[in-house]
Amino acid sequence: MIYLIDASVYVFRAYHSQLPDMLDTERRPVHAVFGFARFLGDLLERTRPELVAVAFDRRLASSYRNDIYPLYKANREPPPPDLAAQFDYCRELCARLGLAVFVDSRYEADDLIGTLSCLMRRQGIRSAFITRDKDFAQLVRVGDLYWDFGARGQLGYHEVERRFGVQPERFADYLALTGDVSDNIPGVPGVGPKTASALMRAFGSIDELYEGLGRVTALGLRGARELRERLREHRETVYLARRLTRIVCDMPLEVTPQDLRPRVPDLAALGTLYDRLRFGSLLRSQGARLAAWVAEGGGAPASDAGA
Repeated sequence: MIYLIDASVYVFRAYHSQLPDMLDTERRPVHAVFGFARFLGDLLERTRPELVAVAFDRRLASSYRNDIYPLYKANREPPPPDLAAQFDYCRELCARLGLAVFVDSRYEADDLIGTLSCLMRRQGIRSAFITRDKDFAQLVRVGDLYWDFGARGQLGYHEVERRFGVQPERFADYLALTGDVSDNIPGVPGVGPKTASALMRAFGSIDELYEGLGRVTALGLRGARELRERLREHRETVYLARRLTRIVCDMPLEVTPQDLRPRVPDLAALGTLYDRLRFGSLLRSQGARLAAWVAEGGGAPASDAGA
């Protein structure tokens, strides 16, 4: 199994959950780095992954999705000024720990992880998606895991449908119908999760839905005639939304499983980084344990992590 880490969401969580009283040698805040380092180290120690990759987002406005829809994520405030440098530190930390790091100016972490997952799936390797973002549910296939580490627990393929009311393969279409407020993606007015789930169970995709739009009135949904007309009226919006909600799985990446095996951390470089960050013995000891584990050849993921 490969562990695919949606790093940015955990950096943001650490930024908002840790007290901002930790400063590096230049008196800049590093509390998000510390929280992310704790999360990452705990994850690695618990799972001992044979394969792992860490994906970061670059900048909100540079995604190819903004070319399609300029208002994509326009509702989000820019990251606080003191967070940008912390993201740089987090990427450096991952590299010092011997992990494969991926970031792209045009594609988001979702797309990097989707592509890596598909590349590995072709070689019979399952994926554990380490994330808090519901969009990743669309990537889960039988044998995979959706795992908000340290919070909401794990979901397998069938648990995704029970949690969200729709099969993973239909999740992007489901979001195209409901819209996604967090990403400023429009949907069909009046279509919420229950209605979208019912439509996906009945039709399977928005292509099939629009091919059989006349059958909507026979589904027994409240206000079915009005719903049919709203769907017809907002057809272009739905197809636009699906281009935004669908995670790219065919980026031009040339990656092999060997590229994703953890490397032995450079403890000297890691120590120098921790000196700059003014981190104490806790993370240094953890780094030494991780280095020892990788040097010994690693190990199978723990049984409670889906192995």
